Amino acid sequence: MIRVLYPLRTYLIVSGGKKETNVMTADWVTIISRNPFIICVSIAPTRYTHKLIRKYEEFVISVPSMEMLKDVWIAGTESGPGKISRMKISFTPSKTVETPSISEALANLECKVIEAKDYGDHTLFVANVTNVTYKSDAFKGDRPNLRYKFIAHLALNEFTTFEEKVYTP
Repeated sequence: MIRVLYPLRTYLIVSGGKKETNVMTADWVTIISRNPFIICVSIAPTRYTHKLIRKYEEFVISVPSMEMLKDVWIAGTESGPGKISRMKISFTPSKTVETPSISEALANLECKVIEAKDYGDHTLFVANVTNVTYKSDAFKGDRPNLRYKFIAHLALNEFTTFEEKVYTP
């Protein structure tokens, strides 16, 4: 029944440190607070990313573009760090966390865990956003530049983007 909430934005979650890094795809990401900037992500304990976030108590949320769809698919359908060698991404050092950011992403949000709580079959990781980096032309003021194709997950292996047209009441 969760599919009635879709489409949802799709993100890449980077976890780990310099010696062990993993990337997974996640749709279950949301903002909890604007000031301070607090965000959360829900991850199943069976995921390698879950283990690394528990260990390092930090992660990076990377905002992929549609040009990164193959990487999003690999990160979401394969398990473990071995998949990174099949992805066409590169890492760049983050400013406030040991976990690296993804160079090709439209934006990277560096996050430090402040709480983790199990709910059903997932853990909700709540984190302070300690730094945000982004491609300057991917955002116009407070709005995403929809010339870039931000990914939304429809269902299973179907994805879409947002159109430029804006509807106002």
